[in-house]
Amino acid sequence: MLDSIILIPLAVSFGLGLILGPLVIPILRRLKFGQAIRAEGPQGHQKKAGTPTMGGVIFMMALVLTSIPIGNAVHAGLSDLFFLLFAMLGYGILGFMDDYIKAVMRRNLGLTAGQKLLGQVFIGVVLFWILWQVRVVRGSQEAISSIGIPGTDLSLELNWLYFPLLVLIMIAASNAVNLTDGLDGLVAGTAAIAYGAYAIIGMVQNNVGVVIFSTCVSGTLLAFLVFNANPAKVFMGDTGSLALGGGLAALAVVTKTELLLLIVGGVFVVETLSVMIQVIAFKFRGKRIFRMSPLHHHFELKGWSEWRVVATFWFAGFLCAVLGIILFII
Repeated sequence: MLDSIILIPLAVSFGLGLILGPLVIPILRRLKFGQAIRAEGPQGHQKKAGTPTMGGVIFMMALVLTSIPIGNAVHAGLSDLFFLLFAMLGYGILGFMDDYIKAVMRRNLGLTAGQKLLGQVFIGVVLFWILWQVRVVRGSQEAISSIGIPGTDLSLELNWLYFPLLVLIMIAASNAVNLTDGLDGLVAGTAAIAYGAYAIIGMVQNNVGVVIFSTCVSGTLLAFLVFNANPAKVFMGDTGSLALGGGLAALAVVTKTELLLLIVGGVFVVETLSVMIQVIAFKFRGKRIFRMSPLHHHFELKGWSEWRVVATFWFAGFLCAVLGIILFII
């Protein structure tokens, strides 16, 4: 049964993404939802100015139109599926607001850091409440308040501390994916791999909701790559990157692989660390460790082609996903 639940959503979501792309991209262009390129970024990126953004709506529409009918058809895993959809769509709406301010109101930085953080915290709190209702009111507290240690059968009971941890995971994952979204196809490819890993984890756990959700996201992202690969015809914007990060965090929570997410999403972790290291080094030493952060820009400025950087990061993401799956299985 799970074999068909992987192949059917993958094929349908991929096909729907291919159909929606040519329909949505011209609309984004007509609405003048063009990408503004920051002056301090790599100069080679200035030619990308005006490329339609908010393309994340393409794969989120395909996700909803595919996952809900399939979930209803199999009558299994619906509570987890709707939890995951709420997380992804919630962060997607927050990202859409940010993109809208940038593209339409011509404020290049979009939402302020405080506004974005407040929105991320609010969604995290709502998600915890939903999880509490589903897992604690109807189940047992141990189902949500402990975290497993990758590669072992050990777990750590957090009790009430799990609440701030969940909110932190949601904020960190959404921001990490958002930081990685700087090159054509970079996030779409690495995220498709990470969601593919969670499809396998869902199969091992026999969690139909996780399998449907993860497979549908992977399928829609592969379709999105057709339009987002270099040279990109559309960018996903914060609409897509925040949504993908929120969805990955929610998957880690549902599958109880919170710490394993650091490995499966290793590329996003390294990209975030590169920014933190750069800021700390410049603040305390007055020197930069990298030519530019996040890390993908460092390699660009070293002379790597955009395709080479993206392909290298995809391969690194694949290795991280394989390692994560192995640690989960053992």
